[in-house]
Amino acid sequence: MHDSILSIVGSTPVVPLRRLFADAGFSVFAKLEMLNPGGSIKDRPARVIVEQAMREGRIGPQSVVVESSSGNMGIGLAQVCAFHGLRLICVVDVKTTAQNIQVLRAYGAEIECVSGPDPVTGELLQARLNRVQQLLREIPGAFWPNQYVNRANPASHYLGTMRELAAQLDGRIDFLFVATSTCGTLTGCATYLREQGMKTRVIAVDSVGSLIFSDVKSPRLVPGLGAAMKPPLLDRSLVERCVHVSDLECVVGCRRLVASEAILAGGSSGAVVMAVEKLRREIPAGAVCAVILADRGERYLDTLYSESWVRSHFGDVEHLWREAPVEVPAAAAV
Repeated sequence: MHDSILSIVGSTPVVPLRRLFADAGFSVFAKLEMLNPGGSIKDRPARVIVEQAMREGRIGPQSVVVESSSGNMGIGLAQVCAFHGLRLICVVDVKTTAQNIQVLRAYGAEIECVSGPDPVTGELLQARLNRVQQLLREIPGAFWPNQYVNRANPASHYLGTMRELAAQLDGRIDFLFVATSTCGTLTGCATYLREQGMKTRVIAVDSVGSLIFSDVKSPRLVPGLGAAMKPPLLDRSLVERCVHVSDLECVVGCRRLVASEAILAGGSSGAVVMAVEKLRREIPAGAVCAVILADRGERYLDTLYSESWVRSHFGDVEHLWREAPVEVPAAAAV
């Protein structure tokens, strides 16, 4: 028996991916963050950030929470705000899926949508942040969680995600694969590993076209992976390798994951699966690998799991997940 819906955030299970990597010679274990009540790993920082601000008096009964999000963080905040009776304004952009907007509204969130990119940077993210700043000026006492710099973001993974995962795998993790976005998960988990003296090799998984581990920007289709900026939360010294994964590889990883393990997961989960595939020849026999699957696949039914969407962007590529794994390029060092 739990106290409330928020009390079941965290303590997510771990399962082996025995079929997907049956002949790999090493073990891969997946932490199922999609089983948080709001459907993603972002439930963790959303709860910690809001409830910490409430304890510190920065959020009161009449406060308005204002945040920029393309999906999961907004939904996590909407859940927390609905529980605590707080008003939430979520600033999204034209690429935010209709499904995510429907979920946000179902929780009672108000939607502000920016229709075009920032004229200076050409980025939708910056346009969303500009609108957040405007709302903060207009609304007295408004609170900005600011997931991009708030240290409670990585703290939620230091105290929760990684501590749980280390215990679940009895302290033996040779490789940890983590998708990047705000880098809260990456920094929180990697900091825990370093401070506990664990020898885990941390592998960041980034999107081709993201500016987190590259200076070459290009269009990206998969939300929740990569960013159009270098997140202030990132400590590159904590990361040993970076694997860049394309949009098509995200699709292939997602499709292989559901076909072999019956796990319907989101785009960044497909990315970490393919990152393991890219390093397959470098991972020693007997090694223990952990991957974090950040969210559920239902939010991607109109994109990554839609045959028409996949064909329109990539052509006839079904053989990539129906047949034996395709050869993928090696990963680059950070």
